[in-house]
Amino acid sequence: MSTHRKRPLGRVCLMALALAALFLLSFIWGRYDVPLGEVVRILLSRLFPLTQTWTDNMAIAVHNVRLPRILMACLVGCALSAAGASYQTVFQNPMAAPDILGASSGACFGAALAILLGQGSVMTTIFAFCFSLLTVVLVYLIGSRTRGSRVVSILLAGIMVSSLFSAGTSYIKLVADPANQLPQITYWLMGSLSGTRLKTVAFAAACMAVGLVPLLLLRWRMNLLTLSPDEARSMGVNTDRIRLAVILCATVLTAASVSVSGMIGWGGLGIPHLSRRIVGNDCRYLLPMSMVFGAGFLLLVDDLARCLTAVEIPIGILTAFVGAPFFVYLMVKREDRL
Repeated sequence: MSTHRKRPLGRVCLMALALAALFLLSFIWGRYDVPLGEVVRILLSRLFPLTQTWTDNMAIAVHNVRLPRILMACLVGCALSAAGASYQTVFQNPMAAPDILGASSGACFGAALAILLGQGSVMTTIFAFCFSLLTVVLVYLIGSRTRGSRVVSILLAGIMVSSLFSAGTSYIKLVADPANQLPQITYWLMGSLSGTRLKTVAFAAACMAVGLVPLLLLRWRMNLLTLSPDEARSMGVNTDRIRLAVILCATVLTAASVSVSGMIGWGGLGIPHLSRRIVGNDCRYLLPMSMVFGAGFLLLVDDLARCLTAVEIPIGILTAFVGAPFFVYLMVKREDRL
């Protein structure tokens, strides 16, 4: 294996080690103090018979509160960053983000509708997931029926459909009960991982696996999407099929992420760019680096969200504080490209 090939792989491994360290440290950060040694013993006690040296409250804090939330932060960060890297490769657009096709707007509409109808948290998640998928299906059907460039048509359709569902969400907020439903809708739209349970983590992991596994298998072929149509045809490659498969997988990742966490922006836009600076444009390494980097980024932001102040800050607000300056940076650094 050449040195050029070892470097990106080594950097991905180093990032994975950093994520593992942050994963353990996240258990000891919080308002209830749990020593790192006790955290390790509590986690291992599910697998091995260990003498209990920890209190019941420590076990509850680790198993029921922090473990589901930490796992969810890693899953959502990984999925959004992978979706962002995939969309940027498919559309050859450095400003492409997971919500470029309106998946986030559809999820917000579905969640707001579920809250308006008096549904619980489980149905709210299901509504958000289904409407997110429905939005992208509409975008693709509209874009595929228009003349001209397929990519441009899909992007324009995404903007239009996203605006439509955003208007629907605004109308629901207008007619919602201001004493009960409106605060729930507003808090959901700001994005948060508080109250996450293991069954929600299992649902998200199953849905994300449907999108992540094919993307990892296709990451070699995703490099071919940078070729012109004539070059691809001369090599016997059907880029339309690859592009459709990548869009579908990235859509499932976005839908699953937004449905369980609410609106969490910017990570899917900025993390792929930073990953590209570390390992280059090769999707064989770019996609794994984006996944690991995104998981660590969102986990760190969630740790800050629950520890910075006495009242938990919605994670969508903190990611926006980080993402907005980065967006300005991207606009200034015009030479950044795929």
